[in-house]
Amino acid sequence: MDLPRREWTDYRIAGDRGIELLHAHYVHHNYERHAHDTYALGVTETGVQSFTYRGAYHASAAGTALVLLPSEVHDGHAGAPEGFTYRMLYIEPAAIADALADAMERPAALPFVPQPLVRDPVLARLIRRLHQALAAPASALERDVLFQEMAVALATRHADSRPRGRSVATGRSALARVREFLHDNVAVDISAEDLAGVAGMSRFHVSRQFRRAYGMPPHAYLLKLRLAEARRLIAAGEPAALAAAGSGFVDQSHLSKRFKGAFGITPGQYARAVRSAVTPR
Repeated sequence: MDLPRREWTDYRIAGDRGIELLHAHYVHHNYERHAHDTYALGVTETGVQSFTYRGAYHASAAGTALVLLPSEVHDGHAGAPEGFTYRMLYIEPAAIADALADAMERPAALPFVPQPLVRDPVLARLIRRLHQALAAPASALERDVLFQEMAVALATRHADSRPRGRSVATGRSALARVREFLHDNVAVDISAEDLAGVAGMSRFHVSRQFRRAYGMPPHAYLLKLRLAEARRLIAAGEPAALAAAGSGFVDQSHLSKRFKGAFGITPGQYARAVRSAVTPR
């Protein structure tokens, strides 16, 4: 595969939670020795990324997750002539601690991951998906769930001391209340905290138990409901922009992306098909 030789960077801050996001391709850039006050979690997407960390040299190939701990000094540069592309999340330790305390239902130590390169497709996928959700239109619920899942995967799969949560038994009635709440609030930007209040359990356990009961996590179930509502509104003659607002999408482009992903056609194509449908006599 031909890799880009032009350098570029996309840096932004997820305003609702203060996570810094970097998506970049570097060929000639060399990071000087530096450290972050945050966890720096990332994934190499193409090429080879080389750096020194805790006195050792490392080379990260495509698909490898990176875990750099707060205050650890490191540098960075391309490890191959074609450079490298990577995504990074810079997350305050307090946010990680809060997610783990919720999942374990007790205070949890911050995860200490001894090696900076983690060859774990699960963690790499979660980091990438969270980065994408924070950088583009996504529901608060989707962002909450992905952040929780990523933090728990980091701690339970790779930390030196791996926390264990309490066993939680959940009745179907609590999950039914969550499901009903989602149906009643399709157009509302629901958070994981909202669902935890409805169910009477932690944010993490709502997501895990709901997935077991209904085959998908709450944010995916809510997306299914929103797409169904958008189809109904479009079929009733609403313009796509109003259908997006009325079914809980951030904007028309967010609806179009999700609609195309689910049904293989755009909202406009669906609207035209509905208008041209011939009713049999």
